Amino acid sequence: MSYIPKRRLRNAHAMTVYCWARRRAFPGLPPPAVRHFDVEHGTRVLAHCYWQANPAAHPALLVLHGLEGSSSAHYMRGIAAKAFGRGFNAILLNQRNCGGTEHMAATLYHSGLTHDADYVLREIAAEGINRVVVAGYSLGGNLALKLAGDYGDQPPAALRAVCAVSPVLELAACVEALERRRNVVYQWNFVRGLKARMRRKSRTHPDRYPLTRLPEVRSVRQFDELFTAPHFGFAGADDYYHRASAMRVIDRIRVPALIITAEDDPFVPIDPFRDPRLTANTHITLMVTAHGGHCGFLSDGTIGDDGYWAERQVVDFAERHG
Repeated sequence: MSYIPKRRLRNAHAMTVYCWARRRAFPGLPPPAVRHFDVEHGTRVLAHCYWQANPAAHPALLVLHGLEGSSSAHYMRGIAAKAFGRGFNAILLNQRNCGGTEHMAATLYHSGLTHDADYVLREIAAEGINRVVVAGYSLGGNLALKLAGDYGDQPPAALRAVCAVSPVLELAACVEALERRRNVVYQWNFVRGLKARMRRKSRTHPDRYPLTRLPEVRSVRQFDELFTAPHFGFAGADDYYHRASAMRVIDRIRVPALIITAEDDPFVPIDPFRDPRLTANTHITLMVTAHGGHCGFLSDGTIGDDGYWAERQVVDFAERHG
């Protein structure tokens, strides 16, 4: 089904901001179960899980949030509600330090850190949930695609498909787009969140994260240059962006993959989605819409449909392949 944007939200910035700020209710979604995964020594991550009565008898949707998001993001709960209503277990995974978990990990997180999603996938598979679809938004979309690409010809048997909405699959291009004058509000919002997180991180691990240079950070690139890249052993921000981008492995994806992106996304440029490494991969279904903004894709709802088109496309795809 083609995407028709909600009336008065054809402007990309209006769509992006409206969907980010709009309050949503999920009356059909029960309270989540809290689960922790010890993904490596000294590192624990938190997931909010919506289990069916007999989890092993149902497929699971493992959902990954975007930069400075968490399992409480509206799109995380929105997709959980749709998936749970269709008989899926829904596992909303927080990246390291997200969702108030700074004290649970000595390390940070980055846009290509697929280790934790891989760990959760394998652990729930060992518990009998042998049909898993991984879906991600923005940074989480890059993670979902990179996870599948890293597996290459040998994905785990439990991984049935991956889905990505507005994925930042070429990080350098996205960061460059963020630095344009018209995107100053997005840049400011991300930087504010990143700096606040580092202050919280410094309180839980005071000797590991000195903040002497934090005041000079004015952009995501500066933050990554001073904190993300050196922490993970990258030569610098540019090296990090290159190596952590799903585009490096997009041609190696061998499971069904759905990618949804909008031509008018304010800071995810469309050109990488036209790269032959992506378009020639027959395992990938690419849906490019003229409108939708970043992680928006809101349409006029109808009875039984809240209008969040991309969420519905992801769950439809998961249902076909899970």
